[in-house]
Amino acid sequence: QAQLVESGGGLVQPGSSLTLSCATSGINFSRSKMGWFRQAPGKEREFVAAINRSGGSTLYADSVKGRFTVARDSAKKTVTLQMDSLKHEDTAVYYCAADLRSILSTPLQTSPQAYDYWGQGTQVTVSS
Repeated sequence: QAQLVESGGGLVQPGSSLTLSCATSGINFSRSKMGWFRQAPGKEREFVAAINRSGGSTLYADSVKGRFTVARDSAKKTVTLQMDSLKHEDTAVYYCAADLRSILSTPLQTSPQAYDYWGQGTQVTVSS
């Protein structure tokens, strides 16, 4: 069955960097658009970044643009989120998700409802 497993979260100081990884199995990774979302306590899950099937197109939330970088490795069937210049407000549980429904020409999706499979999440805490 489909499985997405995030790793790499932790406790870091403001201004630090962290790289999250999402290992996938049981899905057709090459046909999946991948996304990263996050959810802070008491808040709704929000879009962070997405990447298309080839890795040639990416989309970022305004709050992370210029600081976060999403990438994918088709051979390893993984997607990563490089997070630089971390801020207190980046503290959240981070989830990766796979969109298998949208066709190639559909723009990258920012709504959680567009994604079919989710990981269990990894905690990122930015604190001094």
